[in-house]
Amino acid sequence: MSLTHGKLIGYLRESLNIAHADSESELFSSGLLDSVSMVNLLAFVEQTTGLSIRAEDVTLENFDTPARIIRFAEASA
Repeated sequence: MSLTHGKLIGYLRESLNIAHADSESELFSSGLLDSVSMVNLLAFVEQTTGLSIRAEDVTLENFDTPARIIRFAEASA
């Protein structure tokens, strides 16, 4: 399975209740996600992509916005 922009935005809006999420929404640094929500997001990305995300990969550079998450998933595939 692949992670698409639509799937990721849908997950953020429906499962994590971030109603106005878009590609450049700062998820963690802005406080939209807490640590539990971030763990749920990581699990979603792993399940959707089949990737195993290492702790050292969980950085703001890779996971702070949906666009960064998509780039990370594409580069790691």
